[in-house]
Amino acid sequence: MKIQRTLLASAILLAFQPLAFAANPADDADPQTQTVSEGKIQQVIVTANPLRSGEGDQILTPAKVLAGDELRDKVGSSLGETLQGELGVSASAFGAGASRPIIRGMEGSRVKMLENGMATSDVSGLSNDHAVASEGAVARQIEILRGPAALLYGSGAIGGLVNVVNERIPTELEAKPIGQVESRYSTVDNGRNLSGSMDGAVGKLGLHVDGNWRETNDYQIPGNRVLDDPATSVDRLPNSATRNRSIGAGASWIDDWGYAGFSASHLSNLYGIPTEEGSRIDQRQNRYDFDTLVHTPLQGLESARFKAGFTDYRHAELESDGTPAVIFTNRSFESRLELTHKPFSLGAMNLHGTFGVQTENTNFSALSPEGGPDTVPVTHSTSQAAFLVEESAIGPVRLNAGARYENVKREPVGNRERSFDLGSGSVGALWPFMPGYSVGATLSYAQRAPATDELYSGGPHDATLTFDIGDPDLKKEVSRNIELSMQKTTGLVRWKANLFRNNVTNFIYGHVTDALLDEDGNAGGEFRQRIFEQAKAHVQGGEAELTYNETGMGWNGRLFADTSRGQLDEGGSLPLQPADRIGAAAGYRQADWRAGLSWTHARGQERLAAFESTPTPAYNLVDANLSYTQHLAQTDLTWFLLAKNLLNQDIRLSTSLLKDISPLPGRNFVFGVRAKF
Repeated sequence: MKIQRTLLASAILLAFQPLAFAANPADDADPQTQTVSEGKIQQVIVTANPLRSGEGDQILTPAKVLAGDELRDKVGSSLGETLQGELGVSASAFGAGASRPIIRGMEGSRVKMLENGMATSDVSGLSNDHAVASEGAVARQIEILRGPAALLYGSGAIGGLVNVVNERIPTELEAKPIGQVESRYSTVDNGRNLSGSMDGAVGKLGLHVDGNWRETNDYQIPGNRVLDDPATSVDRLPNSATRNRSIGAGASWIDDWGYAGFSASHLSNLYGIPTEEGSRIDQRQNRYDFDTLVHTPLQGLESARFKAGFTDYRHAELESDGTPAVIFTNRSFESRLELTHKPFSLGAMNLHGTFGVQTENTNFSALSPEGGPDTVPVTHSTSQAAFLVEESAIGPVRLNAGARYENVKREPVGNRERSFDLGSGSVGALWPFMPGYSVGATLSYAQRAPATDELYSGGPHDATLTFDIGDPDLKKEVSRNIELSMQKTTGLVRWKANLFRNNVTNFIYGHVTDALLDEDGNAGGEFRQRIFEQAKAHVQGGEAELTYNETGMGWNGRLFADTSRGQLDEGGSLPLQPADRIGAAAGYRQADWRAGLSWTHARGQERLAAFESTPTPAYNLVDANLSYTQHLAQTDLTWFLLAKNLLNQDIRLSTSLLKDISPLPGRNFVFGVRAKF
């Protein structure tokens, strides 16, 4: 399927599940539907929505879709780097190789990572030094679902989800081969990157192939490695180099009845952890996916879709001499069946929705190769879930309700088995009180089972220099969320504002104590003791954005602000909380030229957890872009220049465990060319 140009901003709204309501006919004449070179913008389809509605139709869902030029301008060496400028999204920033998105102050297992709507099945949610096993350089689009909308995909998505769409299994037949190839070079790290993808068809057989190659050296920093310590001034951050390889291919049979296809991919990733110990992570993953969709399989059903995937993941945490200290493995099989029914009347409501089941079977471990204490024992986990979401309207008010039931079992070797029954539900409403303006509200209830490492950890974690101690008696997390929104969705000037509060019972967090242990757990070593504990907590905040002419020719602009605060009810902040941010951007489009300038100011972050000692200074991030497209026969050749951190500021992210010793890269110029055919 051809990926269409993205709307640069989507509705920041509320609910449990994306909805697919028909567009307002009055919107067809809106100036915002004009594209740069064609008559109208074609909607970006949000694939993480079972009803597959367009981005602009996400009327009850806080969603953002990055695609087209916007995605290419923002793509980095990690998903965290790519998405950290989005509204309500920050990054863990554990060096250049590992940076995971943090959504509304929620991180780790509370933010689910998907690839083409299926779990990435890596171990990035366990620790910030673990990279997400999905490559943004070959993505067609990246979807962000914040808040309770993401709960349809699992209890681990309390904070939200990120879905990387590369469409390795084609869903449409291309009349001729299409694709793109991109090459770029970055000055800050001598980075070289070559990526590309191609789609074609032979009869009714759709074909796809993609690949990425990236190598970077240690990146340059503005000055001091250690915050406020001139004695540590260096030109480059030691052990921040990366090397990435990925390749994927897929094929599907496509006919009037639907499609059925299969894909396979391999990822290899070697990156440094910029701590004083100088460890590295060698990550590898093989992935196999099956996807089929049948139109109108039975009377009363619009479609039936079945997906299954097997992932074989492994990474070794290497000491400075290359010796493996801990080996993480995760083998996972996931299946998902979604049935979308046709609209039917029930009293005053006309219901339209999706119901289905989902299963997951994993074997996970984090073992010592030298016979020492295992960080996490071999653990077999299973989950079975059923879900339902329905949409309707009563007069002008649009309604949504959803529910999910899930059972999760953890069966470790040498420890106590646990089983968790999890229930989640949400109800939401949106009222368009006048043309182009609406207000919305949603209430949701969600439960999350403790992750395997939170229950059963009992050994050293070399990359973070912690000795992790789990608690097999941990209870399930219970989250209660309320969100309110208001927005204007038509005209050259558009805006949106959102407020949220999330109260969590039995919130699980890693409490780092003052104790120092050796690799066997005895006193007197270099590993900081980290104990997984529970307490009542809450996260609250708000987001606002105003845009002008966001997709049209000529001048365009954007203003935004976001804030999020997480606290323990008994006092004290949650760890790694994002800083308050405000920002502005201006751009200009004319024919084949495109240019932009953006500024983001982050306030100093002094809201620290009990074991955090250093406030994060404020910073100003200034980026710019310039591109020109040549039209050569059947190929569009785009030459581009990206400038990042133009002010060469010493930037420390409050959401990074390495904020005191590892600043973000300094001034960086990225030169590149992209060919689309």
